[in-house]
Amino acid sequence: MSQAQVYDPVKQQPLISVTSKALVEIRRQLERQGNPNLGIRLAVKGGGCSGLSYHIDYDEAKERDHVIDQQGVNVLVDRKSAIYLKGMTVDFSDDLNSRGFRFINPNATNTCGCGESFSV
Repeated sequence: MSQAQVYDPVKQQPLISVTSKALVEIRRQLERQGNPNLGIRLAVKGGGCSGLSYHIDYDEAKERDHVIDQQGVNVLVDRKSAIYLKGMTVDFSDDLNSRGFRFINPNATNTCGCGESFSV
């Protein structure tokens, strides 16, 4: 499995991008896990008020995963989720009203108020 950047062949951009603010938080959380083989897994599952929901976990790469190197952080995406996450940007907000990861997904046609659920 290649650790090289995974690109959208049409737009020649990363399958998923992670902002510098999100990378700082991801690195902080990965350090707390204490396993240097872990990356951040982004996935889509059925559910949520808009039909699909985002899931984040810390995991090791599996055989058929897309592995996207974002400045030394491995972003892991299974092939099924990649269809819904293509072109997405992960950001992190730490303001008083909303602390957590934010998903900017160009594929989402509708999102719920919390931003953790969407439809296409």
